[in-house]
Amino acid sequence: DITQKGYEKKRAKLLAPFVPQTQSKSHHADFLSAYFHPSLSFFFCMPHNAIVTLINHCLVTLLDVSSASCYVPVCNCFSLRLTFCTLFSPLIVLCILLLDIHTEAVQAALARHKEEKMALPMPTKRRSAFVQSPAENCTPPGGSSSEDEGSLRRRQAAISAMLAQNLQSPEYWINRSVQSSSTSSSASSTLSHGDGKTHNHSQGQTSVIFLSTGVPAHSRVSTKIQQLLNTLKRPKRPPLSEFFLDDFEEIVEVPQPDPNTPRPEGRQMIPVKGEPLGVVSNWPPALQAALARWGATQAKSPALTALDITGKPLYTLTYGKLWSRSLKLAYTLLNKLGTKNEPVLKPGDRVALVYPNSDPGMFWVAFYGCLLAEVIPVPIEVPLSRKDAGSQQIGFLLGSCGVGLALTSEVCLKGLPKTQNGEIMQFKGWPLLKWVVTDTKYLTKPSKDWQPHLPTANTDTAYIEYKASKEGTVMGVAVSKISMLTHCQALTQACNYCEGETLVNVLDFKKDSGLWHGVLTSVMNRIHTISVPYSVMKACPLSWVQRVHVHKARVALVKCRDLHWAMMAHRDQKDTNLSSLRMLIVADGANPWSVSSCDAFLNVFQSHGLTPEMICPCASSPEAMTVAIRRPGAQGTPLPARAVLSMAGLSHGVIRVNTEDKNSALTVQDVGHVMPGALMCIVKPDGPPMLCKTDEIGEIVLNSRAGGTMYYGLPGVTKNTFEVIPVNSGGTPIGDVPFKRTGLLGFVGPGSLVFVVGKIEGLLSVSGRRHNADDLVATALAVEPVKTIYRGRIAVFSVTVFYDERVVIVAEQRPDANEEDSFQWMSRVLQAIDSIHQVGLYCLALVPANTLPKTPLGGIHVSETKQHFLEGSLHPCNILMCPHTCVTNLPKPRQKQPGIGPASIMVGNLVAGKRIAQASGRDLGLIDDQEQSRKHQFLSEALQWRAQTDPDQVLYMLLNAKGVAVSTATCSQLHKRAEKITAALLERGGINTGDNVVLLYPPGIDLIASFYGCLYAGCIPVTVRPPHPQNLAATLPTVRMIIDVSKAACILTTQTLMKILRSKEAAGCVNVKTWPNIIDTDDLPRKRPSNIYKPPTAEMLAYLDFSVSTTGMLTGVKISHSAVNALCRSIKLQCELYSSRQIAICMDPYCGLGFVLWCMSSVYSGHQSILIPPMELETSLPLWLSTLSQYKIRDTFCSYSVMELCTKGLGTQTEALKARGVNLSCVRSCVVIAEERPRLALTQSFSKLFKDLGLSPRAVSTAFGARVNLAICLQVGAKNGTAGPDPSTVYVDMKSLRHDRVRLVERGAPQSLPLMESGTILPGVRVIIVNPETRGPLGDSHLGEIWVNSPHNASGYYTIYGEESLQGDHFNTRLSFGDTETLWARTGYLGFVRRTELLDARGDRHDALFVVGSLDETLELRGLRYHPIDIETSVSRAHRSIAESAVFTWTNLLVVVVELSGSEQEALDLVPLVTNVVLKEHHLIVGVVVIVDPGVIPINSRGEKQRMHLRDSFLADQLDPIYVAYNM
Repeated sequence: DITQKGYEKKRAKLLAPFVPQTQSKSHHADFLSAYFHPSLSFFFCMPHNAIVTLINHCLVTLLDVSSASCYVPVCNCFSLRLTFCTLFSPLIVLCILLLDIHTEAVQAALARHKEEKMALPMPTKRRSAFVQSPAENCTPPGGSSSEDEGSLRRRQAAISAMLAQNLQSPEYWINRSVQSSSTSSSASSTLSHGDGKTHNHSQGQTSVIFLSTGVPAHSRVSTKIQQLLNTLKRPKRPPLSEFFLDDFEEIVEVPQPDPNTPRPEGRQMIPVKGEPLGVVSNWPPALQAALARWGATQAKSPALTALDITGKPLYTLTYGKLWSRSLKLAYTLLNKLGTKNEPVLKPGDRVALVYPNSDPGMFWVAFYGCLLAEVIPVPIEVPLSRKDAGSQQIGFLLGSCGVGLALTSEVCLKGLPKTQNGEIMQFKGWPLLKWVVTDTKYLTKPSKDWQPHLPTANTDTAYIEYKASKEGTVMGVAVSKISMLTHCQALTQACNYCEGETLVNVLDFKKDSGLWHGVLTSVMNRIHTISVPYSVMKACPLSWVQRVHVHKARVALVKCRDLHWAMMAHRDQKDTNLSSLRMLIVADGANPWSVSSCDAFLNVFQSHGLTPEMICPCASSPEAMTVAIRRPGAQGTPLPARAVLSMAGLSHGVIRVNTEDKNSALTVQDVGHVMPGALMCIVKPDGPPMLCKTDEIGEIVLNSRAGGTMYYGLPGVTKNTFEVIPVNSGGTPIGDVPFKRTGLLGFVGPGSLVFVVGKIEGLLSVSGRRHNADDLVATALAVEPVKTIYRGRIAVFSVTVFYDERVVIVAEQRPDANEEDSFQWMSRVLQAIDSIHQVGLYCLALVPANTLPKTPLGGIHVSETKQHFLEGSLHPCNILMCPHTCVTNLPKPRQKQPGIGPASIMVGNLVAGKRIAQASGRDLGLIDDQEQSRKHQFLSEALQWRAQTDPDQVLYMLLNAKGVAVSTATCSQLHKRAEKITAALLERGGINTGDNVVLLYPPGIDLIASFYGCLYAGCIPVTVRPPHPQNLAATLPTVRMIIDVSKAACILTTQTLMKILRSKEAAGCVNVKTWPNIIDTDDLPRKRPSNIYKPPTAEMLAYLDFSVSTTGMLTGVKISHSAVNALCRSIKLQCELYSSRQIAICMDPYCGLGFVLWCMSSVYSGHQSILIPPMELETSLPLWLSTLSQYKIRDTFCSYSVMELCTKGLGTQTEALKARGVNLSCVRSCVVIAEERPRLALTQSFSKLFKDLGLSPRAVSTAFGARVNLAICLQVGAKNGTAGPDPSTVYVDMKSLRHDRVRLVERGAPQSLPLMESGTILPGVRVIIVNPETRGPLGDSHLGEIWVNSPHNASGYYTIYGEESLQGDHFNTRLSFGDTETLWARTGYLGFVRRTELLDARGDRHDALFVVGSLDETLELRGLRYHPIDIETSVSRAHRSIAESAVFTWTNLLVVVVELSGSEQEALDLVPLVTNVVLKEHHLIVGVVVIVDPGVIPINSRGEKQRMHLRDSFLADQLDPIYVAYNM
């Protein structure tokens, strides 16, 4: 647990050596502070040993991380007036910020949070989950860093004692209350099956809330949730005005323009013109002509010097050699690759150039050889592996350019990945390439009569330079021959290049400034280029400075990272001299953070001959090439002024000078004037290219002959970028000349100086404000990340979630960083970015070192990182989601209108022409039923009558896993077996009439016989699922609980189970000494009872039906003899069951309709039931389906768990089943018995999977029952249609459903939810849809509670106290308006009735009942009603590794539990995906995401999730989760 006190202590300790010694400030320090910039005085006041320590630490850090990289600013973030600081790099960025002002800004921001004691809940992580972190740094699942072992032991002892006490107390189980969250259903006060009181057990002055499992709610998990709630209660800044319009006609928030938003006030800008392009008399007509001239006249003049890995010259290529080798290559390409009649290459073809950075000479020869052969070179990076980041996009580039040939060197070819046959591997997404080696020994000398064609430069394409877009797509920018020549001329004029100068190039020579200056313009002016490759810079960061010194170079071409590296290592070289330089071109000088690098470098090397006039930042883009460059100044020329801009203004796109808060200022330097011969405008980055005002930030567009001409092969994209015509405020074009978009954001300052503040590709537009990714990186890196992350390995991007962009930061974590340090760093980054940028972070993820996708030169591939994040393949080791803080555009919560009574609602519905939502089955009394069994009031009489009239009729057949009938029961056998059990009960049990008897049997005929034996004895049977022998600890307490609650007088069971009940293992779970009398019914004597009991009235109790609801409530209902009789008759009529019929049942027989079908229906109707215990399917999956086929079954009944087992287990085996002769064409009805919404996706999958086995798509249907009425709907297809039409499916709008409205939409509509009818309403049953709060009837366009009136309603709850109020409320309740006489039972389920176009048996239009979900389980969040299954369906679709999910609420927080089926390293990938999908599809913010192992979510026998048990286990910290994420 992170405390502010601990943080302050650690911070003070770390900063102690660097605190300025104000009392002993020396004269030396005064002198330095006067001479240097004021921001350095703090540094010079440090003790000498502290400076040495700090610099040593910097160097150690620099050499420590060879893998660090990425384009990252780390420097004085806001008022960049400073000095020692640093920068970006596409490769390694180790920015040691020596007291830069950015860090000050961050510290100031963090100080504001000092008073709010941050106690963010730290994520819970399983120790085994991630090997990247040392074990000792992980918090073990059973402990908490804020508690000592003693307190833990005391807590565990208290829990154990309390559990032991309550296990013995039936009153506890009866009266236990599920801890009601404030977000549970609005009807929870009026409808809660069981006692709804909350019990506070007091000991002394302490009040403890108990969960339904008897565990105190103040466990470690709840403590963390309380921390989260406290965090979320902190005052937030007012939400940004955000226009939110949903696709339904509801405007959720009316946009109110913020009066304080800065707006541009200047006049419209005037296009800026560069100086005219000078005319040079001896300028060559083409670049090839320049090479030919120098090759002939200055053959021995050096053109290129390459360095080896140590930084020493390796070879020098003269202009003569360059010319002759290029000539050879051109000749070879055109004449030696194919035959004379069929050449492989012809002029205009595109050729890939694949050369490493360490071999510039081969590249130069290849590039100029292609120009001489008039083929088009496409330089690309060397692919190192098949999985290189962006490799597929390079393939797209090669494909769009039509490249079929690749040139490379022999060394490079050997290093390419090969297949087992030694062939070059086919890279993902690449076209098939032919590889050609261009080493001199493989080239042919041209024949004497062959001369290259050297035409005057024209508009034909000269070369193609690749460019990666923000989305990661790689496109080729085509540069024409005239553009290439003009650009060289413009650079020569702007940089004042002279013939014979020396230039040191540290940049990549294949593209951008490295190519333009170091390969093209240098040849045009016969310049000697010294190429310093990246590998040399890694080994010797000062190598480029040494080359300048040794060769007395006039020009150096670098990036900010090179300045930083040289500055870090300059102590090694005392005698370097840079006075020969006239230009130090900073290629990424357009980066807003480059100013600090330039300043810091100047301060260090000013004593080595460097002057401020030499530093020349420039701005460029692949499309427009060089946009602007600062001209080299003469000694003493005043430096251009700097702009100190307000970041708040920049986020709104306007230029405001920052005068107030230095912490939120950005200092930028100019990049000089626009290029010669060019015309520049600033246009709005969004929408039409309208000219900006003078104080407005916009995109720079350029008109020039020097620049790209198109994206090769992509004409559609080309038009939007290369043919832009700016318009004025009236929408009129300013001319007819096309401009090119540069992708740079900036403005024109005084004196026509160009300022750049960022790039379009780094722009994050959040809630209408623009933020630069580099700015956010700089802030994150100023939060003392040394111990936690690698400075250079960080990526910032935005993802679109819920109608807005959300900011995501991903960084690589150091292997030695512990969990607490990482989490502390992450939480402080959130605060810093929130304070400085006024933008909330959506997600901050840390991944293991070296796992982020790299660009070819080692930087981070941002678009691919984003792709991994969205796909769930990033595999973070730490993650922090903050949706509560940054999602400010949620729809407004629903406000319920007070004072509207049920009568008003009903009248309103009638006025609107809406029907009262009610429906009924056929009338039970009017149906003629000749069956003799109807004359018997009691089921026991029916069995006796059948045993006499048809003794040999087989009623039951029980199958084993092999499909063999292990036992059967005729009417006579069942009757005699029941009599034996009755005799045993009366003899051994000492049973009195009306006593409760528990039946503890596996599914089988013994259970049925015991049931009738109890009826014969006048006892009340209570069926209980037997405990699982391998899992007694989990299953036996439930058995004990039902036995205690039902006050059972004895237990009927088998010998095997009796031994288990009395075993040592059982004694470890429950008190086995207090079992009631246990009677083993395996070997009973042949005795008959003296008489068989007949109840005096049919209203007397027949049996008790106990079931654990999905909310975790154990509920027993009383079923009378008359209800049993009516229910069996209703089912018989609905399903057309007669003695000649056979049905198959594959479901558990312990409660609800499953028990009725298994035990009673056959005795009443006389049909044969084939019984298939579901547990047999575990050893033989095809058992159920092969039984249906073998016995030609027409009607079968199953549970969802059985159907799911077959769908998942047999989905791939349909062909094998077909081969074994399984044929399901005989099946007319396959009915799923459930007390829930029909699982449409599962039933459809089942139908589709087994369609090949002959299963009719219309066969699968559902039934619906509840605790108050075990069978309300049952759909069975019939030949004559008496059972009603096929079940219908509708699509309802989910947004309306949350408002308790039903609005039908088309299939595939956004936010649509498919619902299947829950079956045809049974004969004798009436249902009505009622408002659960007002108890008034509703119209058929409303969602409400289903109330039922039927002769087979249950009589009431079974409680030992006889809670009359609850009985009356749930079983005998009346409408508050309308038909107030009828008595109804409340099902506790929400649904609606819809009149369909189909006709029922009477010829009337069919009223379909749709069940939506349990009222007790609904989540009321933000005034809206949500159904857990809908959220869970969305969550399960979010990632392939999510096996199952469950949701619940706790103290207003939505908790999502996800079962992970993949590897544990995928656990943290699920957190953002789950948060995203719930926000997007349900407009809800997830509070806690819990990742657990498969099988952790408890499921009852009916296949329903036990969400409340899950909640209690989570809060009691009993889940052993892989990871728990607390979203901020």
